[in-house]
Amino acid sequence: MSEPIYLDYQATTPLAPEAYVAMEPWLRYGFANPHSSHGAGRKAAAAVEVARGQVAELLPAGGEVIFTSGATEAINLALRGALPHIGEQRRKLVTIATEHAAVRDSCFRLEKQGYELVLLPVASDGLVDMDAAQAAIDDETALVAAMLVNNEIGVIQPVRELADMAHDVGALLLCDAVQGYGRVTIPENVDMVALSAHKIHGPKGIGALWRRTGIELEPILYGGGQEQGIRSGTLSPALCAGLGAAAKLAAGHFDEDRAHIARLWEHARALFADWTINGCIEHRYKGNLNIRRDGLDVARLMSDVRGVSFSAGSACASGSGRPSHVLSALSLEPGQVKSSIRLGFGRYTTQQELTDAAFMINTAAEAIIG
Repeated sequence: MSEPIYLDYQATTPLAPEAYVAMEPWLRYGFANPHSSHGAGRKAAAAVEVARGQVAELLPAGGEVIFTSGATEAINLALRGALPHIGEQRRKLVTIATEHAAVRDSCFRLEKQGYELVLLPVASDGLVDMDAAQAAIDDETALVAAMLVNNEIGVIQPVRELADMAHDVGALLLCDAVQGYGRVTIPENVDMVALSAHKIHGPKGIGALWRRTGIELEPILYGGGQEQGIRSGTLSPALCAGLGAAAKLAAGHFDEDRAHIARLWEHARALFADWTINGCIEHRYKGNLNIRRDGLDVARLMSDVRGVSFSAGSACASGSGRPSHVLSALSLEPGQVKSSIRLGFGRYTTQQELTDAAFMINTAAEAIIG
């Protein structure tokens, strides 16, 4: 039996062969602790620093890369680590209603600790209400958090403009670039950037937080302070090397990947012409196609279409039983939310795979709708 066609690139991406090759020596032979002072440790540490430089190539100049276990830790470190250094007079957090749970839930926790939280509304296309942002971001604001590319609907938010607003009042801007790193150019004026390896064909279990030079962070994990005195824990040279190789590959294939995905997007739109697209079409990462058909039972569709791996929403929230907060924020009716699916494709997806997947999904959908 052949493997299902994989169309869930927002949940995770296939490991790039180049990343696997970069990791293998450190898994097999390079087992030394990169924080040890002997020769083998220094060799492992050198591999970590090579990877750090590779990751930094896709980030703004004038900052440092801090390796973490993934984007969730990076986001928590940014939010919980920066606030103690911003000042007690600033007690407001501003973010977008459609942010990832790592940002939303961290902000909700901080709200319970006395911070004021403002969730900015979005229009029906998923783009943030900039008038509401201008009104909310004021002299009491400590930090603004904005996702560059939305994980559910692919919408690209105006992060550069939000960063300008934040800076005008002396606040910081955290950019969740998990879905955009290596795919979309990251604005130069952001203050912190969270990213994850497994979204760019790297290994799971590693990510990074980039901070602009001069931004102070309080540790959220205590121990040896191995990462610049801020993040404790022994780094894995293998995981660092895998992330570095994936970042290098993304940088080298940036234009090629963009052109390939644009072709897949046009092909997919033609194949799903009877479906309605959720989210802005113009300001969008085109490797994300979130679509709906009225009257469709998506749970049944996913059960019937075993030959395609796709999603009914964020993998992080699957199984929670809650409707998508992203689609709900677009003012979709509950039935429209429940009739939506997300197709994610990328570097290793072929047009034939999209054609075959569309045939299976459309055939099953027609049978369900009747």
